[in-house]
Amino acid sequence: MAINPPVDATKTPEWAALQKHYDELQAEGVSLKKWFAEDSERVEKLSFEAGDLHFDLSKNLIKPETLQLFANLAKAVKLEERTKAMYTGVHINNTEDRAVLHTALRRPAEDEGKYIVDGQDTVKDVREVLGRIYAFADKVRSGEWTGVTGKKIETVVNIGIGGSDLGPVMVYEALKPYADAGISARYISNIDPNDLAEKTKGLDPETTLFIVVSKTFTTLETLTNAREARTWLLEELKAAGAIDGSDEKNAEAIKKHFVAVSTNLEKVAEFGIDPNNAFGFWNWVGGRYSVDAAVGTSLAVVFGPARFEEFLHGFHEIDEYFANTPFEKNVVVLLGMLNVWYRNFFKVASHAVLPYDQYLHRFPAYLQQLTMESNGKSVRWDGTPVTSETGEIFWGEPGTNGQHAFYQLIHQGTQLIPADFIAFVNTPNPTKDGDQDVHELFLGNYFAQTKALAFGKTADEVRAEGTPEEIVPARVFTGNRPTTSIFGVALTPFALGELIALYEHITFVEGTVWGLDSYDQWGVELGKQLAKQITPAISKDDEALAAQDASTQSLIKFYRAHREF
Repeated sequence: MAINPPVDATKTPEWAALQKHYDELQAEGVSLKKWFAEDSERVEKLSFEAGDLHFDLSKNLIKPETLQLFANLAKAVKLEERTKAMYTGVHINNTEDRAVLHTALRRPAEDEGKYIVDGQDTVKDVREVLGRIYAFADKVRSGEWTGVTGKKIETVVNIGIGGSDLGPVMVYEALKPYADAGISARYISNIDPNDLAEKTKGLDPETTLFIVVSKTFTTLETLTNAREARTWLLEELKAAGAIDGSDEKNAEAIKKHFVAVSTNLEKVAEFGIDPNNAFGFWNWVGGRYSVDAAVGTSLAVVFGPARFEEFLHGFHEIDEYFANTPFEKNVVVLLGMLNVWYRNFFKVASHAVLPYDQYLHRFPAYLQQLTMESNGKSVRWDGTPVTSETGEIFWGEPGTNGQHAFYQLIHQGTQLIPADFIAFVNTPNPTKDGDQDVHELFLGNYFAQTKALAFGKTADEVRAEGTPEEIVPARVFTGNRPTTSIFGVALTPFALGELIALYEHITFVEGTVWGLDSYDQWGVELGKQLAKQITPAISKDDEALAAQDASTQSLIKFYRAHREF
């Protein structure tokens, strides 16, 4: 099926209507304090429920009538048509001629036979791989699978990079309270030798299992680290007297201590991993959308198949909500359009994600890849230049740490930074400081920050506190700093699946408005290619060095002059 060219959103009457609305708000004067005072139902009109998540959009720079304008623009760019195309396996990733079917990864087993794409029963295939992963996870968790000396596995070490690392490490950190089998995880991603050195430090090779995650089993960083890990394992086992270093014992050790997430069974076997212990996924799963596929094998081991299923159910809940809720009431669509509103009309460059939950400390980093690799583009899916600003710089840290670091810029800086505040009603670690519930103390900050950003503090209010006149200006807060509050009941596997799917679809909505193929990532390729050309020049190849530009030559010469090994 041919992909229709993107609608130029900026040429539609719906875009013009949104521009007119923006101009009117600017002329009137954007004032959240005034808007709240004038409309007693503002919060109710701008609050939503999706799954078990609650959303409060009332502190954004919109009026309730803005939502209809958002919905109209979403219809104008044919969001419904493109969503259906994605869900049914049309090759909307047209630069790679691939379907985009991460939603199939979390469909229930009863959907087998309903989603045949390119001759493949996607749900049946997904469920078959999940079944194999779950069986493997159960063996490791129960102790049926052991290392070469018969000891139970206590640590799984995931070796991957990009989507093969950011998702699993984020989820592992987020769901640590659910680790119930005495198994912990570590994650190696960077080709910098320091990463592997630190992640293997203190490990017992007899109780360590490595999971090498590379779809093609050719990723430079991952395979380099995998070979180094293999060397570490064999040397440590031999030093401990666990193996004698013979080829036969080495091969046995590799088979007991290495598994793969890959579809290249030939290269998996060449490495020494039993191809029966390789779990694959498909070209319709992009790396940054793959944590709920075999890429999450380490998570199934640590948390167990039942928890992994709950995780998938959370994704599916939002998938269904997004696909079946009218745009005017669809908070996923509205959040995507809200980001477009800020990026294209307010001309903001960045977007903060501020989780008030320490377990989500890697969530902003995960979203950086999801959003910036997806929509960091200046060409539309038909090869034509974009017609508006695209992409946002996503960043953030957990509260309350961020409050003591960068919130100053959000509160009183010269640039507008929309922010998502995420928190949960319940904590797995309730505690008290005297009579004070510490979680409530923590949530007090979650509530207070969005209030301060929205309503600020006037000069008169500062003066009324007895502040000396000369420092009054420094203590004024303008307010009208937009935030979205996302509130969950508890950070469960289900809720985390909901959150990830939420941002996946927000990213898709934005990409559709901007006319982008949000599922390719050609921008990462050039640097990789150049690195292969430059590496020989670093230590010995003077001919390769001479072929470099003057700056690169100078930097390499500095390296040669100062290296100590």
